[in-house]
Amino acid sequence: MLDPTTLQEVAKQSADTAQGLGQLTVSANLVWTCLCAFMVMFMQAGFALVETGLTRSKNVAHTMAMNFLVYAIGIIGFWAIGFGLQMGGVGAMATYGGDASLSQEFTVNVGGKQWGLFGTTGFFLPLAQYTPAVATMFLFQMVFMDTTATIPTGALAERWKFGAFIAFSFVISTVIYPVYANWVWGGGWLSQLGHNYGLGHGHVDFAGSSVVHMTGGVTALITCKLLGPRLGKYNADGTPNPIPGHNIPMAVLGTFILCFGWFGFNSGSTLAASDNRFAIVAVNTMLASAAGALAATFYGNLKFGKPDPTWMCNGMLAGLVAITAPCAFVSAGTSLFIGAVSGFLVIAAALFVETTLKIDDPVGAIAVHGCNGLWGILAVGLFSNGTYGEGLNGVTGPVKGLFYGDSGQLFASLIGIGANIVYVGLLASASFVVIGRMMGGHRVSPEVELAGLDVPEMGVDGYVGDPGIILPDEAATQPPALYPVHTAGSQ
Repeated sequence: MLDPTTLQEVAKQSADTAQGLGQLTVSANLVWTCLCAFMVMFMQAGFALVETGLTRSKNVAHTMAMNFLVYAIGIIGFWAIGFGLQMGGVGAMATYGGDASLSQEFTVNVGGKQWGLFGTTGFFLPLAQYTPAVATMFLFQMVFMDTTATIPTGALAERWKFGAFIAFSFVISTVIYPVYANWVWGGGWLSQLGHNYGLGHGHVDFAGSSVVHMTGGVTALITCKLLGPRLGKYNADGTPNPIPGHNIPMAVLGTFILCFGWFGFNSGSTLAASDNRFAIVAVNTMLASAAGALAATFYGNLKFGKPDPTWMCNGMLAGLVAITAPCAFVSAGTSLFIGAVSGFLVIAAALFVETTLKIDDPVGAIAVHGCNGLWGILAVGLFSNGTYGEGLNGVTGPVKGLFYGDSGQLFASLIGIGANIVYVGLLASASFVVIGRMMGGHRVSPEVELAGLDVPEMGVDGYVGDPGIILPDEAATQPPALYPVHTAGSQ
């Protein structure tokens, strides 16, 4: 029989071992989240290649520059204001050792229930709150936000003033994105619909179909309508003209880069290497992307007679967007179904936007991110199968959708969709109009648009001596060159 001193030593050793294992787990979770954030950051390169490849060569420097600088704008705006609004009231971060440095949420009382509206701490990452856990959370959430800020750069490409782009991107990073993200991921009122009103587990979005993609898609829809179509896009009778992109290999390469980054996007949203669900998330993500690409290929071929590679790319991206919200809560077969539906949706939505709404979206961002972000959130409310999500958002039990016995989860999804459309739509409209008035408009002059934005806006040719694709009706009104056009053999 052990004496009391020996028992105390054994107990102390056990406690030390448990503490060491706990610290090791926290460290592993921090490393996992940072590595996934690095992968998501690399998606900026994918967006740049896709958007530039799907637009005309006379605007390549301008489109690339927007995709480049939005990253820097987003970092500064999110550091100063956005992160605090989004995560300033998140409370204890369980996977990072329970760090509760960010615990001040602004709330209002609605019928006896507390509704969180935005965080009130963490602005400028003050030293007292600049812990490893907070730094990791900032890094991960920042690259997600920057995905949203990037989406309008494709939709508004080839006619957006660079200065106006800078100002509007700053608004996205500081206000538009962070407040809605707080409602879903920062402990805000949408996440508490289950706890407060018994609607499933509240508005559940595992990795951002609504928070990231629908926010970007709604913003793109509103701003594209306000900015107007590119010159030559529509005929006098309202029928659209195709304006093909200049570099299909660039768009395909960018799509594959985005696919790679999406593994970090979705799997990293476990926020923990210790949560082995990330493996299922990764496979579901891959399956949905493949189904989206195949469905868009077959549907595009059936509708247009040829399997256009641009539809293949957008079909794959649509599958990724749609699976982003439900990726942790659905089976492999359901992931294939969600992706396949998205492949059809992206083409139908793009044609509806172009022909019915008369909105010119050069890269199909509204259809890819807006329409399929919405579809992804509906999928959570319909197909979540009860195998994951125990205790999520303070609700007992796993996440289940309508087809698995919980209609409340679908209602929570619908409320989250409505809140996104109303809040993002109104704020994006108001911000865009105000910035336009302050900066003398969002749109470049017709002369600049026809000649190409590269030299007039950026001071450098993307491709020296290449004027880009000129539409037939543009040629009749083509102005004198705004800068010398270099030809083969010229010095």
